[in-house]
Amino acid sequence: MSDSDQPPPADDLPELLREGTHEETMACLDQLGGADAETCKRAIRGVRDIAAEQPGSVEELIHPLSTFLTDEDRAVRLTTAKLFVTLAQSDSTVARPAVEALAGRLADDDEFYYVRARCAEALGYVAVEAPERVTDPETLADLRIGLAFDEPEVKEKLAKALAHVALGDPGRLRHQVSSLAEHLDDENELVRYHLGTALVVVGCAYPGKLAEVTGPLQGCLTDENPYVQGRAAEALGLLAACETGIEGAPALGDVAGECEELPTFLTDRLAFCRRKIAAEQSGEPPDGVGTIESIREATEEVVEEMTTPDGSECPHCGLDLPEGGPPMCPRCGAPR
Repeated sequence: MSDSDQPPPADDLPELLREGTHEETMACLDQLGGADAETCKRAIRGVRDIAAEQPGSVEELIHPLSTFLTDEDRAVRLTTAKLFVTLAQSDSTVARPAVEALAGRLADDDEFYYVRARCAEALGYVAVEAPERVTDPETLADLRIGLAFDEPEVKEKLAKALAHVALGDPGRLRHQVSSLAEHLDDENELVRYHLGTALVVVGCAYPGKLAEVTGPLQGCLTDENPYVQGRAAEALGLLAACETGIEGAPALGDVAGECEELPTFLTDRLAFCRRKIAAEQSGEPPDGVGTIESIREATEEVVEEMTTPDGSECPHCGLDLPEGGPPMCPRCGAPR
């Protein structure tokens, strides 16, 4: 066989995705199936980089790529799951054919928990735009039941996926509010935030359902995290504005706790809740509060705010400086 008849090396997959023909790309992907784990990981990471910028270029490879979710090597499975997270976040329509494979990994209790977490995250991104593809009873059960038994890293992604399911179709979770609220005291603040977000989204469409979880929501008003507090206030405001209403006024005056300065996220939702409890109809409510669209647009930014380390900015060059870092700016050398 001449050199020109040889299939392209597996490492060429990212380059062929950008510049090669379909036949060359598929031949390279076939080679990847027999490659060693390190080669597989390199190639899949390269595809992931492309998927972030040009998700459509990966569309015809979804089925063969999804086979790596069951690869013998755990690191290959995790790298592949991360690829599908990136793909689903960039363009969930492209990732839809992989839903069955992703759900299969989520349902496998023997799977490495980081793989399960990433598969749940990918399914959540698909659920925002195509809830009917993700919200079959079995997958919903895997997402909910895992909140009680899974590793912390998995629970965070399960809760995030449930919030995305709600954003895709609030009706899918309207009968699950009590089971979601059972975990509003989870030790992970992101689990509490995502589940609070899911409850607010359900409350936007079915506010009366929140009457089932008034107690846990009021308990979240004293949560140590202001974003969890904000979601609880938002949910209680939605309940107060509906026919069901709230029995007893929430203790909104206790929300501030020891914070010297409350974030706008929380103060806007406290104002929203107070207005709804007082049945004030005059004036405009705070922007971005109490609507599904506002949550869909901003919740990723909120999570970024929650997870960004506290620190400061160098006044001379603008570099973000971590709290407890060196006394001198590592970029320009100026004192902090």
